[in-house]
Amino acid sequence: MFIDIHTHSAFARHPAVSRPNGSTYPTPERLIEMMDEHGIDKAVVLSTLSPEFRYTIVIPEEVLKIQQHFPDRIIPFCNLDPRFIGNSPDSDFRPLLQAYKELGCKGVGEYIPNIPFDDPLNINVFRQVEEIGLPLTFHIAPRAGGCYGCIDDVGLPRLEKVLQACPDLKLLAHSQAFWAEISTDVIRGGERVGYPTGPVTPGRVVELMRRYPNLLGDLSAHSGFNAISRDPEFGYAFLEEFQDRLFWGTDIANDPQELPIVGYFRNLKAEKLISEDAYEKITWRNADRLLGLGLEPEGEEHP
Repeated sequence: MFIDIHTHSAFARHPAVSRPNGSTYPTPERLIEMMDEHGIDKAVVLSTLSPEFRYTIVIPEEVLKIQQHFPDRIIPFCNLDPRFIGNSPDSDFRPLLQAYKELGCKGVGEYIPNIPFDDPLNINVFRQVEEIGLPLTFHIAPRAGGCYGCIDDVGLPRLEKVLQACPDLKLLAHSQAFWAEISTDVIRGGERVGYPTGPVTPGRVVELMRRYPNLLGDLSAHSGFNAISRDPEFGYAFLEEFQDRLFWGTDIANDPQELPIVGYFRNLKAEKLISEDAYEKITWRNADRLLGLGLEPEGEEHP
């Protein structure tokens, strides 16, 4: 089974909401076709509310409507922007979050406001999401402007402050600026917005995941795939060490789109490059547990 922790979809397919290259989010029907083509059983569909670097906005209500069309395949995530309500670190988002949770949303994300990760506006949101009991998928940005995502510096010090401030908040980490930190290369002026190559010397991602059990790894997009595949032997060891906190995903956000992580994981299984337990946990069991999907066969115990 594959449960995809990170996809995007929208009903609209009009040139006005396409990227300059003409690509768009896949429609719900096309997303299901892409899932079928690649053997993906279920997928989280994320909403994107913050305006930074967006070409279209997908609100939680649209994601819930998509889920209603495909209730056995789609897992909805809600979202909010920390500047909502009063643009204040005292804004109360709990009624909104609780309402979305009751409507069936299993998490929050993709969380992308282009303000510092540890800004009081963000901390306010994170603490309330923690209180409501939902996981949150975030995108880290390397700078202010010209991109989207919460801003952090080399070494991810702001992320660490959030991990300390919200120890019970499950944070699904994503983006180039996060996964580049899997190796110490980035400290020596390496690429934070691209896809570094070559051997990995374990960096801040490894350090933070060892130190903070609430930090989870979203392996989607080329950033996550590149992090585990650029140095194969390191990648196998990383998948084994953090098998309980890594989540398989694609970041489907274009139609068409290549999904190299599908074949990569199938090969891991076929060649027995990681353990069966690690494979099962990363591809679906961890998502089942985190999101409360109830897919584990009744009576079956699994470490």
